[in-house]
Amino acid sequence: MPQKTLLLVSVGSPTASLLKDLQDPVAAHMGTASVVAKAALPTPAYAFNKDRSQYHCNAIMRRLTPMMEPGQQLVLGLTDVDLFVPDSPFVFGEADRESRTAVVSISRLRQGADGDHLRRRVQVEVVHQTGHLLGLSYCEDPRCVMFFAQSPQDCDRKQLSLCNQCRNELHKLNR
Repeated sequence: MPQKTLLLVSVGSPTASLLKDLQDPVAAHMGTASVVAKAALPTPAYAFNKDRSQYHCNAIMRRLTPMMEPGQQLVLGLTDVDLFVPDSPFVFGEADRESRTAVVSISRLRQGADGDHLRRRVQVEVVHQTGHLLGLSYCEDPRCVMFFAQSPQDCDRKQLSLCNQCRNELHKLNR
């Protein structure tokens, strides 16, 4: 089966260098090539919910989907705004398998982290959301990248890699 390609898009102010730092982990742990989009999206004012003072994931993801070009099967936006979905107080990211679109925020991942520590947290969550786009579900192993992180410390405990069970599942999905 040909390798899938993930388009990485800056939404707001994440830098191109941070997006480039996501390419190797996505390739190494998900077997997915990635390219950094030439164009960025501005801060997503259209997704802001004034009652929550947060940004709705789905509104952002709807703007990402049309950015895919021929040869790109998946798209992931990286943003610096605080994200939510209706049933949660916040999310680090969200993925929709049907639209093949995901978004990850560095906003809450910044807590107590900068530089390399923040970069690793972002890599973990981007690899996690890419796993969802490829068909993987949450994992119960707190060290597996597919574990559902509810705090930055959960991200710190996770490895960038899949556990054996999730690796086998990804292999089955890619047949």
